[in-house]
Amino acid sequence: KYPLMFSVCDVVIINKTDVMPYFDFDLEKCGEYVRMRNPKARIFPISAKTGEGIDELAEWLFEEVRHYQYTK
Repeated sequence: KYPLMFSVCDVVIINKTDVMPYFDFDLEKCGEYVRMRNPKARIFPISAKTGEGIDELAEWLFEEVRHYQYTK
Protein backbone atom coordinates (compact mmCIF):
# COMPACT_ATOMS: atom_id res chain seq x y z
CA LYS A 1 0.00 0.00 0.00
CA TYR A 2 2.89 2.41 0.77
CA PRO A 3 5.92 1.16 -1.21
CA LEU A 4 7.87 4.46 -1.07
CA MET A 5 7.60 4.59 2.71
CA PHE A 6 9.15 1.14 3.04
CA SER A 7 11.85 1.96 0.49
CA VAL A 8 13.25 4.92 2.43
CA CYS A 9 12.72 3.99 6.09
CA ASP A 10 15.39 2.76 8.51
CA VAL A 11 13.02 0.83 10.73
CA VAL A 12 9.55 -0.72 10.61
CA ILE A 13 7.75 -1.13 13.93
CA ILE A 14 4.85 -3.57 13.90
CA ASN A 15 2.78 -3.12 17.05
CA LYS A 16 -0.01 -5.19 18.59
CA THR A 17 1.66 -8.53 17.97
CA ASP A 18 -0.33 -9.86 20.94
CA VAL A 19 -3.56 -9.70 18.88
CA MET A 20 -2.17 -11.08 15.60
CA PRO A 21 -3.74 -14.51 16.15
CA TYR A 22 -7.16 -12.84 15.92
CA PHE A 23 -6.53 -11.06 12.61
CA ASP A 24 -5.58 -12.04 9.10
CA PHE A 25 -2.04 -10.62 9.31
CA ASP A 26 1.01 -12.59 8.27
CA LEU A 27 4.09 -11.17 9.98
CA GLU A 28 6.42 -13.25 7.81
CA LYS A 29 4.83 -11.98 4.59
CA CYS A 30 5.01 -8.43 5.87
CA GLY A 31 8.71 -8.87 6.57
CA GLU A 32 9.27 -10.28 3.08
CA TYR A 33 7.43 -7.31 1.57
CA VAL A 34 9.58 -4.84 3.51
CA ARG A 35 12.83 -6.67 2.65
CA MET A 36 11.94 -6.71 -1.05
CA ARG A 37 11.73 -2.92 -1.03
CA ASN A 38 14.41 -2.19 1.54
CA PRO A 39 16.77 -4.98 2.61
CA LYS A 40 18.48 -2.66 5.13
CA ALA A 41 15.34 -1.78 7.11
CA ARG A 42 15.18 -3.22 10.61
CA ILE A 43 11.87 -4.82 11.53
CA PHE A 44 10.69 -4.76 15.14
CA PRO A 45 7.54 -6.71 15.97
CA ILE A 46 6.39 -5.40 19.35
CA SER A 47 3.52 -5.53 21.78
CA ALA A 48 3.09 -2.50 23.99
CA LYS A 49 0.63 -4.55 26.05
CA THR A 50 2.92 -7.50 26.83
CA GLY A 51 6.26 -5.73 26.39
CA GLU A 52 7.40 -8.20 23.75
CA GLY A 53 10.12 -6.67 21.55
CA ILE A 54 10.24 -3.38 23.47
CA ASP A 55 13.74 -3.99 24.90
CA GLU A 56 15.19 -4.74 21.46
CA LEU A 57 13.58 -1.62 19.99
CA ALA A 58 14.77 0.56 22.88
CA GLU A 59 18.31 -0.79 22.55
CA TRP A 60 18.35 -0.08 18.80
CA LEU A 61 16.97 3.43 19.37
CA PHE A 62 19.54 4.15 22.08
CA GLU A 63 22.37 3.09 19.75
CA GLU A 64 20.99 5.24 16.93
CA VAL A 65 20.84 8.30 19.19
CA ARG A 66 24.34 7.65 20.50
CA HIS A 67 25.67 7.24 16.95
CA TYR A 68 23.96 10.48 15.90
CA GLN A 69 25.46 12.38 18.83
CA TYR A 70 28.99 11.25 17.99
CA THR A 71 28.69 12.02 14.27
CA LYS A 72 27.22 15.54 14.56
